[in-house]
Amino acid sequence: MQILFEDSHFLVVNKPAGVLSVPGRGEDKQHCVLTRLHTTHPTAMVVHRLDMATSGLMVFGLHSDSQRALSMLFEARQVHKRYVAWVDGLLPVSDDWQTIDLGLMADWPNRPLQKVDATGKPSVTQWRCLKHNDNRSASMLALHPLTGRSHQLRVHLQAIGHAILGDALYAPALKSEHGLMLHASELGFVHPFTQVAMHWQNAPPWAV
Repeated sequence: MQILFEDSHFLVVNKPAGVLSVPGRGEDKQHCVLTRLHTTHPTAMVVHRLDMATSGLMVFGLHSDSQRALSMLFEARQVHKRYVAWVDGLLPVSDDWQTIDLGLMADWPNRPLQKVDATGKPSVTQWRCLKHNDNRSASMLALHPLTGRSHQLRVHLQAIGHAILGDALYAPALKSEHGLMLHASELGFVHPFTQVAMHWQNAPPWAV
């Protein structure tokens, strides 16, 4: 796991796919990004999470004031987040952003799955298509979630008929040698203590 930035207040790391962000229930789910960090940064505290199958940028506070301040930035939607993903099927390549505005809620009989529901929590994702693969069977998307619901990007893209490749939960037929092809590629915010604008970019582990 690569640390991309570190000061006395927080860390930005590149989370590998297949690793939990924080410990889960049970002794077999204690290995995670947070416990790895604790071997070198024992005060590290979680601010936000990525799905186990998702790779990419995460920030961890190094003291309680930092964790609180960073959490408030996320809650106030003052954090720039951008993802990239390969999805099934062809979407038009464009510089214009499209919007998916579909409420989400837990699919209780099938937890941890989520589902689209008009009575669910408001959930908004912006997307645009960057390119197609060589055999024109898949599209690479830039994704900008305006809300941060569980599995939001995965469910929204499935709902419009373009599920993410390698998504074992929502599209098990779409196999991928790389696993889930979803990567948190950009993160940016104003440093809560220095007021300096910070921005990080990180390419996905699979070829783009």
